[in-house]
Amino acid sequence: MTKLFLCLHVLAAVVAIGPVTVAASMFPPALRRAHSDPDDHEAFATLRTLHRICRVYAAVGIAVPLFGFATASSLGVLGSAWLIASIVLTAAAAAVLALLILPAQEGALTAAGAPGAAVRAPGRLAMLTGVFNLLWATVTILMIIRPGSTTGV
Repeated sequence: MTKLFLCLHVLAAVVAIGPVTVAASMFPPALRRAHSDPDDHEAFATLRTLHRICRVYAAVGIAVPLFGFATASSLGVLGSAWLIASIVLTAAAAAVLALLILPAQEGALTAAGAPGAAVRAPGRLAMLTGVFNLLWATVTILMIIRPGSTTGV
């Protein structure tokens, strides 16, 4: 059962978190393009699509910690320091996404769709996305080089 949980955990991370990190990273440059040419309807459509990808895959991403907890429980490592650190970093990444990135994208979409609306700062959104991506990269590294690894690496 442990191998099944681990496979599902890794697959969920690749399928759910990968698209969010890519789409969130693509949003600020697309926002800059949309603001540089307000008549470019394709740029606005791209923004809506990227935001939808972020929202949908963020919801699907809930499977990652669920399968992670199942895996950790079956391995008996729930109290390990590296796992607790990963849980804290995962919660921080989820908070950055849910409380900062997604609302900022929504605000940028609203502003981009309203003629004469104030331009939202794509730089701040890019910085938040960078923090989100760095948190996930750190969690990934902890999962690979965790102390007490059974792979001997």
